[in-house]
Amino acid sequence: MKNLFKTTLLVTLMAITLPATSYAMSTSVTHGNAGRTDAEQSQKLINRLEEIKSMDLKSLTRKERKELKHEVKSIQRELHTNSSGVYISVGAIIIIILLLILLL
Repeated sequence: MKNLFKTTLLVTLMAITLPATSYAMSTSVTHGNAGRTDAEQSQKLINRLEEIKSMDLKSLTRKERKELKHEVKSIQRELHTNSSGVYISVGAIIIIILLLILLL
């Protein structure tokens, strides 16, 4: 009886999460070209940052250094917002651990 309950719970959870996964996979396929342009744009921004780092800043005027500083900050912000990652909150981790304890 206990194994039947665990199996039923596992199948139900898989049935709930399966449509969400397939939807995410289908949307990523339609936007495949956008990922390439983001990668190209990111590479251009990284190259620009390397150019700025290789510059001799002492030969520039104060105003030019200030403009470069603002440009570097804006590039870093843009690169940070373009990066994709998976963030899991503490509450989600606790729920996952509790589910693992209950299922095992």
